[in-house]
Amino acid sequence: MRDQPPPTPHGPAPDLFTWEFAADPYPAYAWLREHAPVHRTKLPSGVEAWLVTRYADARQTLADNRLSKNPAHHDEPAHAKGKTGIPGERQADLMTHLLNIDPPDHTRLRRLVSKAFTPRRVAEFAPRVQELTDELIDRFTSGSDTADLIHDFAFPLPIYAICDLLGVPREDQDDFRDWAGMMIRHGGGPRGGVARSVKKMRGYLAELIHRKRQALPAEPVPGEDLISGLIRASDHGEHLTENEAAAMAFILLFAGFETTVNLIGNGTYALLTHPEQRERLQRALAEGDRGLLETGVEELLRFDGPVELATWRFATEPVVIGGQRIETGDPVLVVLAAADRDPERFADPDTLDLGRRDNQHLGYGHGIHYCLGAPLARLEGQTALATLLTRLPDLRLAADPAELRWRGGLIMRGLRTLPVEFSPPRSGQT
Repeated sequence: MRDQPPPTPHGPAPDLFTWEFAADPYPAYAWLREHAPVHRTKLPSGVEAWLVTRYADARQTLADNRLSKNPAHHDEPAHAKGKTGIPGERQADLMTHLLNIDPPDHTRLRRLVSKAFTPRRVAEFAPRVQELTDELIDRFTSGSDTADLIHDFAFPLPIYAICDLLGVPREDQDDFRDWAGMMIRHGGGPRGGVARSVKKMRGYLAELIHRKRQALPAEPVPGEDLISGLIRASDHGEHLTENEAAAMAFILLFAGFETTVNLIGNGTYALLTHPEQRERLQRALAEGDRGLLETGVEELLRFDGPVELATWRFATEPVVIGGQRIETGDPVLVVLAAADRDPERFADPDTLDLGRRDNQHLGYGHGIHYCLGAPLARLEGQTALATLLTRLPDLRLAADPAELRWRGGLIMRGLRTLPVEFSPPRSGQT
């Protein structure tokens, strides 16, 4: 049994990180915002960290350069450091990626990869995302009127999309799907399975980088894949090592698929459990109005977003957040899910309003670590939800919401399964 959190003037803090908490963490986060907005707690891994829950404090913390992303600044013994990042990344020598480094290295690497996520590049990728979306819906509706939207749709769509963007050959993408599936089980698979999957992915990426370097044409071709672009930059004096290239490809895959799995899964679930908002969006889509889709995806990110806590930060000197002193070496976790329901920032924060306009949510972070892939995630989320609601207009839950289970894990928030029923679309319907 874990140690109980220290009492506060308002009584003991609510239990965190239980299965009940995972199903609905928002009441506990409301208590913390009100009574202990910067709260020290022991995590399931045994590591102690500060949780920042108010919007203003969260925004300040995400942009504070005294809080490092580099785990070397953690004030815990070396054996504990492996508990503060992505499982398996240390053993697979994949630590030198954007989520673990600070400027100037972060600035250099982000500049290299940002070219792949410009609005123009993402717009060029839109037809492929639509094609993948339709193929997956065709597949799970063929001869059936039920599906698990996580397994059959929300999971494969972003994994195939990011593989295409990176330049993973189609014949190898199912291997990536298997490895990625193991990585997001968060303890639900065989012991050591995550680390083994990360090592397999690392070995494959190293081999793919080598093969692409050998075959790289002298000049870039239109629509060149991201791994080829990283190799080209490295070979033209940008000083990108092979380890950095492999780590970059790994984190783009890891950060670029699970967040979108959860965006589609959580977003669909929210719409199915808020029928008036779902019908509002369906009417707008039927009238050819995509404005509500755009604001709606932002509201779904705020209301029950895919990233519950921002990734780890470590104080490089004493820092005061929300009146609380944080000591050098202490880990700090910004609770995005709590900040995005702060009534000091959002009117009626527990209400889902797809037309919400003043919506500067923190679902993609803030500051220099703002999510690089946000334009692609928005595209995938909008395409997936619009196509589902248009092609399967009577889509409905096939389970009691109380029976649904959320995946364990510290950073991400997503459903394990999302059983649905529908009337199969007519042949040729789009």
